[in-house]
Amino acid sequence: MTWVEDEAFTPDQPFGPQTLPYGVIDGQIAVRLGDQAMPLRPIASSFGDLAEIVSADSLNPLLAAGRETWTELRARLIELTSASAAPRGASLVPLDGAVLPFAVADYVDFYSSKYHAENAGKIFRPNDSPLLPNWTHLPVGYHGRAGTVVVSGTPIVRPHGQQRGPAFGPSQRLDIEAEVGFVCGGPVVGRVSTSAAADHVFGVVLVNDWSARDIQGWESQPLGPFLGKSFATSISAWVTPLDAFSAARVHTPPRTHPVQDYLVEDQPWGLDLLLQIDWNGTIVSRPRFADMFYSFAQQLAHMTVNGATVRPGDLFASGTVSGPTREQLGCFLEMSWGGRDKITLSGGDQRTFLEDHDTVRITATAPGPNGSVVGLAEVAGTVSPAS
Repeated sequence: MTWVEDEAFTPDQPFGPQTLPYGVIDGQIAVRLGDQAMPLRPIASSFGDLAEIVSADSLNPLLAAGRETWTELRARLIELTSASAAPRGASLVPLDGAVLPFAVADYVDFYSSKYHAENAGKIFRPNDSPLLPNWTHLPVGYHGRAGTVVVSGTPIVRPHGQQRGPAFGPSQRLDIEAEVGFVCGGPVVGRVSTSAAADHVFGVVLVNDWSARDIQGWESQPLGPFLGKSFATSISAWVTPLDAFSAARVHTPPRTHPVQDYLVEDQPWGLDLLLQIDWNGTIVSRPRFADMFYSFAQQLAHMTVNGATVRPGDLFASGTVSGPTREQLGCFLEMSWGGRDKITLSGGDQRTFLEDHDTVRITATAPGPNGSVVGLAEVAGTVSPAS
C-alpha cells in the first residue's frame, strides 16, 4: 500500500510507480504520480545531498548532475512513493500549469524512419529512388531552433513564408511530425560512443515537429529544413527517465549492409514504444517506434562524431515515426499522400492538412517491468490563425 491517493498511480496505468516522470510546476521540480504531481522542494530534506538539486526551479541542475545522481534520485523517489506514510511536507497538486521543464540548449532533428523516408521520397521525387544513397549509411539530421521549442499545450500560430511561385503568405499545408525526443545531460563532452550514450541521455519526451510543407518544399532546394520547421516544435511537459524503459529495449531492424564502426552497438537501444495520434478527437494513426532504423544511441554517436559537444539541456528528436501500413503513418503528408487523399475525422470532417483551430494530441506507452505500462506524457497543440 502507498500513501499516494490517486487511482492512476498503479502499475497497470501509464504514470504509476514504474514511470515517475519529472516536470516543473509553480516554479519548482515535481514528479508526476498518476494524474497529480508531487513538488520536491517542500520535501528536499528527504533527499540528503540532493536537496539543492531537487529545490531548483528547472531540471537543468539535475541534467548536469549526471547518471549516478539520476539513478540515486530515482531510487529514492521509488522508496518515498511506495511507502505507507507520506514524507513530511509532501503534497499532491494538479497537473495544470506545467511549464517547459528545462532550458533547451541545442536542438537536433533526425530523419530515421525508413518507412517515412521512402514515402516522402516517393511523394517528392516520384521518378527517382525514394532513398538517397547516404540514408542507409548514416542518421540524416538537421539543426533546429532551440528558441522555438515550446511546452505541450502552447498554441501554434500558422506561419507565414515563401512558397512555390514564388509567393508569400500563410502556410496552407501545415502538418505535424510525431516524434520521440531525448533530453541530454551529464558532463560536456564530444564524441560520445554508442556504449556511452545512456550516460548522456536523461530521459524521453514526445515531440511534435510542426511542419509547413509548402514553405519547406520551396526552400529545401538544395538545402534542408529551415523556415518550414523553425517556427515551432512542441514537447511533453513531463520527462520520463531513460531508466524507466529497461523492459522496452529492442534491437533496431536488420540491415542489408554493415554500418561504420562508430555506429555499431554493443547492446540494443531501440525502444518498443507505441504512439497514438489524435486529430480533433479522432485517432488517425498508431506508429511503432520499434520500426525506427537508427536508435538514439546511434543518433547521439553520429551527432558528436566530428567532435561536436553534447551538453545538459540539448534535445534531439528521432524524426517522424512511421510504419509500413496506412494506420502507422506519423504525419499528414504521408496520410494524405501529399494532399491527394482526404482524411476523414469524426463527424465527417475531412482534411488533408491542418486547418485553423484543429488540435493534435500525441501520446505513447511502452512495456514496463513485470507487465506494467510506462507512459510518455502527451504533446498537444492547437492551431491559431496566422497573425
